[in-house]
Amino acid sequence: MSDFRQNLVGGDASPMVRVRGLRAPQAVPVHHCRHCGTPLQTDPARESGFCCAGCSYVFRLVHEHGLEGYYKIRDTVVAPVDQLVFQPRDFAWLAELQAEAEKVPGTPALLLEVQGISCAGCVWLIEKVFHQQKGALGIETDAQLGRLRLRWARGEFDAPGFARALQSFNYLVGPPGEEPAVPESRLLVRRLGLCAAFSMNIMLFALPTYFGMEAGFRYAPLFGTLAMVFATLSLLSGGSYFLSRAWQALRSGVLHIDLPIAIGIIGAYAGSFFGWATGREEYVYFDFVGAFILLMLVGRWAQVAAVERNRRRLLSVQARPHKVRVLGPSGATVEQPVENLRPGDVFRVRSGQVVPVEAQLESSAAAFGTAWITGEADPREYRLGGRVPAGAVSLARGEVQLRAAQGWNESLLAKLLQPAGRDHFRHRMLERIVGGYLIAIFAAAILSGVFWWLGTHDPVHTLAVVTAVLVVSCPCAVGLAFPLADEMATVALRRHGVFVREGDLWPRLSRIRHLLFDKTGTLTLETPVLRNPAALGELAPAARAALLTLVRDNPHPVSQSLLENLLAGAGGTGLEPLAGTIQEEPGFGVRLETATGVWSLGRPGWAQNRGEGTPAPEGTHDTEFACDGVVLARFAFADSVRPDAVEEITALRCEGFKVFILSGDRPEKVAAMARMLGLPADHAVAGRTPEQKAAWVQMIDRRDTLMLGDGANDSLAFDAAFARGTPVIHRGVLEGKADFYYLGQGLRGLRRLFEVNTARRRTQLALLVFSVAYNALAVGLAVSGHMSPLLAAILMPVSSLLSLAIVGAGMRRWLKV
Repeated sequence: MSDFRQNLVGGDASPMVRVRGLRAPQAVPVHHCRHCGTPLQTDPARESGFCCAGCSYVFRLVHEHGLEGYYKIRDTVVAPVDQLVFQPRDFAWLAELQAEAEKVPGTPALLLEVQGISCAGCVWLIEKVFHQQKGALGIETDAQLGRLRLRWARGEFDAPGFARALQSFNYLVGPPGEEPAVPESRLLVRRLGLCAAFSMNIMLFALPTYFGMEAGFRYAPLFGTLAMVFATLSLLSGGSYFLSRAWQALRSGVLHIDLPIAIGIIGAYAGSFFGWATGREEYVYFDFVGAFILLMLVGRWAQVAAVERNRRRLLSVQARPHKVRVLGPSGATVEQPVENLRPGDVFRVRSGQVVPVEAQLESSAAAFGTAWITGEADPREYRLGGRVPAGAVSLARGEVQLRAAQGWNESLLAKLLQPAGRDHFRHRMLERIVGGYLIAIFAAAILSGVFWWLGTHDPVHTLAVVTAVLVVSCPCAVGLAFPLADEMATVALRRHGVFVREGDLWPRLSRIRHLLFDKTGTLTLETPVLRNPAALGELAPAARAALLTLVRDNPHPVSQSLLENLLAGAGGTGLEPLAGTIQEEPGFGVRLETATGVWSLGRPGWAQNRGEGTPAPEGTHDTEFACDGVVLARFAFADSVRPDAVEEITALRCEGFKVFILSGDRPEKVAAMARMLGLPADHAVAGRTPEQKAAWVQMIDRRDTLMLGDGANDSLAFDAAFARGTPVIHRGVLEGKADFYYLGQGLRGLRRLFEVNTARRRTQLALLVFSVAYNALAVGLAVSGHMSPLLAAILMPVSSLLSLAIVGAGMRRWLKV
């Protein structure tokens, strides 16, 4: 089984062992989300027309702002809307950057990064939103680098307000990182442009020879010299890319895919240069040199650009709390980097901010979310003197005061956020294919040279045959079609909300046998699911506005769930918050005092002042919304699995994968999740710390594990796993480590990842078969002495077109939306 799974091209990439007692889910009709175009299959999605509440919300927002033109410009399929559109985000860092920019004489300007740009429609939408802001003067958007350069009228523009507006459209603004290097795809485009021009000029001067121009024609030497000059320029500008990479690989002891390409370029150019210098036309393949380099560059650019496009959707630097407000001896607060925290320092964190070190609570009471660090979905309430773990997120509306119990260097969070190196996976099977190809071609060239020398004793003719063998043994299938198959697979996955970040993910997938899921935020949604959304529709407009005021900018999971349903529902159109004073009673709820009454949202019975510790009556709901003590609505919530989790986990197990839950949450909750998904009890690993998670992965990993997680507590397990993916791209922790990320509320994209890889591998198998047949024919003609430059110039593009046709046929199904 292991040998079968590690075979590069041997049939199906997914394990075919069927699990007894399981039946794969039946296919259902496919529909598409009205906003992002993602394929839909669940009944509720078909009824609403959207894949998630986020897409429904942004779709309505686009129309409310008169930006319907976006849907005429955007790609057919874009990424589903991330839940970050509903989550409060601290843009204090942006206000500081704007203030600094306005101190500089002249028109204020600012360079920012932006996450989420995927097409020209995104650029258009971002620029339209910018020009709707007061004081906006100009914006330049670099889609390839994911950067914005803003200019505005001093004292009129609100940069944080613009960032929040973009966030509501699913674009996340971040601070500018280091000046990025020029993307490899952009460098390849430059080489491509030059080589395309050189190749056309070579063809222009080679065609007269093919159409009967005699060697004695007065311009024949000039045409030949110009063809040589342009071929040399093509070699220097484009061929050098493959030559340098092949040399670097050889120095590292690796048989890289660029090696046969480099040998083909060198053989064709060297023979052609000799033929030009000696006046022997049978050696001259300059047109082949130009066209071959151009085609190889096209294939490589397609492969590189696909991965870069997915990477540039992410911020290079997330706006994490690198500073905290530390109280000095005089009682004044000073902003200090978290690296400067020492045991005993008193500091404050804002709502939604991460506690950087383990600390003792000095406020009377506060709630913190620990899912990000421990995997526990439910918020935890702490009282005065309580020990708050590093990585906990403050859910209080105001500031919370804590005393550091450790320095930053001793903090678990510091360890989890530390970047880890990623081992580069050597594709052994591909190296064997490249090695076999080189041995076969060199053997054919040497044997043909020996044969013709012994038969003719003509060194010129013998060299012509050897050169022809090296020229026509075109590795187009490997150099052009293989990268194109990877690129098509990457594009196909984007249509299902899966984005490949690392090019060597494909060979890694062929080895995967164990799928390790974190529970909270990975198998479940980030926020609890409102089980009775109809209760919102029954509220009067004024009550909905008051509820919006209570839950807006509140990071508590219950508030986030209500906010999501309020904004995405039909009643969210034109909803505006009320003016008033908000007060929070930690552990119970929040109150809003307005001129029309006192609105409250909190524990059952709290509005009627039942008091602390009074249990809610049997059958009451989780949260009550009241006005002046009169309950207007009762909301029930559930920590729900992703909509298609049961179906997709069953299908993955039917295909032979071993599925595990690896979580820091309580054993009883993880066991219940395993039962819901139909997993064996021993496949539910619970209550593990981040270090224990990593140790467990190392124990079972045989370079065949795929870890899927969303929080900082998964960081060390990520480092230990062979491959890794994440459904969350707005926290700035795992997305930079992931080999791929997937968006949307379902898990369907994960199965599509393996299915597309299967199609890619089968396509590459067909390419290898075709390549062997072509080389047998072409090399046979060359060895027999029947290969001319004209025939080589015909066979090479024909073989390339056939290779591309094979790729298109093999991947056609997955490119359909």
